[in-house]
Amino acid sequence: MKPRVLVTGATGFVGRCTLGPLLARGYEVHAASLRPAARDLLLGYPSVRWHAVDLLDGRAAAALIASVAPSHLLHFAWMATPGIYWTSTENARWRAASESLLDAFIRHGGVRVVMAGSCAEYDWSRASICDEHSSPLADAVGAATPPSPYALGKLALSRTLAATASRAGISSAWGRIFFQYGPHEHRDRLVASVIVSLLEGREALCSAGLQVRSFLHVADLGDAFARLLDSPLEGAVNIGSAERITVAALIERIAAETGGAALVRLGARPAPAGEPALLVPTLARLHDELGWAPAFSLERGIADTIAWWRGVLAVPA
Repeated sequence: MKPRVLVTGATGFVGRCTLGPLLARGYEVHAASLRPAARDLLLGYPSVRWHAVDLLDGRAAAALIASVAPSHLLHFAWMATPGIYWTSTENARWRAASESLLDAFIRHGGVRVVMAGSCAEYDWSRASICDEHSSPLADAVGAATPPSPYALGKLALSRTLAATASRAGISSAWGRIFFQYGPHEHRDRLVASVIVSLLEGREALCSAGLQVRSFLHVADLGDAFARLLDSPLEGAVNIGSAERITVAALIERIAAETGGAALVRLGARPAPAGEPALLVPTLARLHDELGWAPAFSLERGIADTIAWWRGVLAVPA
């Protein structure tokens, strides 16, 4: 019998990219989202079974788990609207809903769960190279700035997951996502906003871009989560890219690929408050323990993303 996985947030930026890799690994895939799946997902993954459900409704979420009875759970659903999610009170609601979902999953015989976390869980004032085992977390004693509601919600859920899974005798892991980009990204996020501005012939107003980051193509991110779910690896695992680049250099690559270099305005906006000069993950757990490697280089990934946006915006190459 095939293992049966329930993917929450399955129409979202990351969740949709796990469907193909999970099917390829032999899973019976059930996908949950607030709204019905779009045509591209229905046609692209005809064997996926879709469930439209509001996971903030505890009764509806419990009924979903009872009807699907998944052996595996891959949980992405959370508030992620740029400019809002970082400080929203909805983070507390999503934490509570996620804990209830986990409880229902265990009650109905689930055996393996992976949930999505964030690099925001690290204390950015003291950890520029973030390691799962040794780096201080955002709510640690001595943190220079109070953690955001988003970071607090994710940290609390990660601890609940570990403790609850241990008590129940099931397997669990927590994927800490670093910076990502790719098709279907919200157009107000960094990479998408620059691409859209340049393809539409508008100025791309950016910060000076001196921050060093690593960016992973979302297709690789989805594949890494599918691989993590399909493994026995437990605990927190950083999921990101080993390629380091300044934000300015990334923007310049996009400009060169689109032919929009004259429209880039580096330094036109202030750098986001509280962001460290260097923020990158250690990847020993991802690469060595999990045995996973990305398919996309940054160069290829940027080209792929620009090509997708050209199609969406009907801009000829």
